[in-house]
Amino acid sequence: MASACDEPVREWQGLWCGTQALGARDWRPLRCCAVGESVCDDPFDWAASEPDRVLFASRSGGRWQPVTAAWFAERVNSIAAGLVASGIAPGDRVGLLSAASLEWLACDFAIWAAGAVTVPVYETSSVEQINWVLSDSGAVAAFAGGARAEGAIRRAQLAKLETLWRMDRGGLDVLAEAGREAATGPEVSRRRAALTGQTLATIVYTSGSTGRPKGCMISHGNLTAAVRAILAVPGVRERVLADDASTLFFLPLSHILARVVALCMVRAGSRAGYLPGPGQLRRELPVFRPTIMLMVPRVLEKIVAGAREQAETAGRQRLFAAAEAAAIAYSRAADGRRGPWLRLRHAVFGPLVYRRLRAGLGGRVGWVISGGAPLGEDTGHFLRGAGIAVLEGWGLTESTGGITLNPPARQRIGSVGPPLPDCEARIAADGELEIAGPTVFGGYWQDPGATATALNGRWLRTGDLGRIERDGFVFVTGRKKELIVTSGGKNVAPAPLEERVREHWLIAECVVAGDRRPYITALVTLDPDAFTRWKQRAGKPPGAAVADLRADPDLRAAVTEAISRANAAVSQAESIKQFDILPAAFEIGAELTPSLKVRRHYVLEKYASEIDALYAKP
Repeated sequence: MASACDEPVREWQGLWCGTQALGARDWRPLRCCAVGESVCDDPFDWAASEPDRVLFASRSGGRWQPVTAAWFAERVNSIAAGLVASGIAPGDRVGLLSAASLEWLACDFAIWAAGAVTVPVYETSSVEQINWVLSDSGAVAAFAGGARAEGAIRRAQLAKLETLWRMDRGGLDVLAEAGREAATGPEVSRRRAALTGQTLATIVYTSGSTGRPKGCMISHGNLTAAVRAILAVPGVRERVLADDASTLFFLPLSHILARVVALCMVRAGSRAGYLPGPGQLRRELPVFRPTIMLMVPRVLEKIVAGAREQAETAGRQRLFAAAEAAAIAYSRAADGRRGPWLRLRHAVFGPLVYRRLRAGLGGRVGWVISGGAPLGEDTGHFLRGAGIAVLEGWGLTESTGGITLNPPARQRIGSVGPPLPDCEARIAADGELEIAGPTVFGGYWQDPGATATALNGRWLRTGDLGRIERDGFVFVTGRKKELIVTSGGKNVAPAPLEERVREHWLIAECVVAGDRRPYITALVTLDPDAFTRWKQRAGKPPGAAVADLRADPDLRAAVTEAISRANAAVSQAESIKQFDILPAAFEIGAELTPSLKVRRHYVLEKYASEIDALYAKP
């Protein structure tokens, strides 16, 4: 197949305007950002035009209470005034360490309104990680979401950090009162008006999955371009963000994807609620009843695997398997080639299986935005066939989140969609995907060497391998640094294998190995809840831990099912020959990043002896 280097990139860079049909050769780029504008303006614009518009919902008194644009804009302005009164100057870096919440978003906007720069930190970060991010960025102040976050920041012993505010226990009220007493409101208005597209808005540190985190400098122009580009994708405003659209965030807003989607919701005037993590999802989804959800593939895979396991427990595994096959076939035939038998099967399984799956997400979710890692193709087709359209995209922190997105009106499961308006993608000579556009960052904070390595002129080297089809759809096939080359010379992309293994309801994570080895092996971890249910079903001692049953024939047989399913999709040379069940689940901050991506190099180093043992087996 020809690469993008063989023809002018404009032939397939995937730029469109309005509702212009994808695939047209006369696409023209959209201008996505204007100097002098920032996303900081959006809540204030809503407050001026529709002060009573409900932009958010806040959990209070056991209920979700509406939050209007006027209230939120006033809250942002008062916190910003407090920051100015406390001595925060334009360009100062301010840390923000908290789980997802409305207060997190208000502080983010307030930092911008004060002319300062937000440095988000994951709540799950270790003291060492907090020390690195806040000291490297030169943060002079920070917000802490609670006692744990405050304690972690204080233990980091940051020499330059002068002020620390708690976001709970009335801490933001105290800060706002300081701003009122100092009458710094006019100064906030002046600073907000002075923001331009070139003004640095935030320094977002990479996950550190391949090395020490680097600070990505993202401007107000980058953020504005990202928001406008997503909202300009045909069907996003008209179908996904219709008048009654709402979403419930549970992923950390420190992650650039969640943050940009949150900004899109504000600009579109759609309702958003926030949860500190996935633990409360099952309880709150039927109450909040969102229409859109932002998820990472691992969460989607667990939803499907959980539904499959529940069917097996109830003795309905054959029914579920038939419904799953029908949904996948129905989705794959979405171009109109659905015969009467397929339509009948799909209709029969609707109330029996698909409706129950949708009810587990609150009953109204019709759209899921997926990013952060590749989504298994079968999972995407099954969900779409069950009535939940997955809009998969792709991007990096360095590209201000997603730079491609599957359009609602023309999804292609398995791809990450065409580039967003005014963004471009091409394939380098070595197969690496490169991207360009107004969302690409300005470089790494205080690291010109890393910046020079990442940028090739206006093109950003992504580190991902892939292909671009002639109509602009991008397919990501793996990470350049993660490509496994066996001793027999076979190139193996680990991601597709790992995705298929994880689709089994018992499996939590899978990491394959085999670089410069004779064959492929795998390390797997088990889902704790699923393992408990498996023990009950298999008649194992209730108190037995994974470590006690790693060699149990029944458990290994269950894991072998997952391995065999993955092997069925690849060649013999790419298949997993040996596996080991690790005694403990991966933890965020160790084996996992806060966005639930596996830190592959860390895992391979930590479990090197277990991997060596797999190659000692016959």
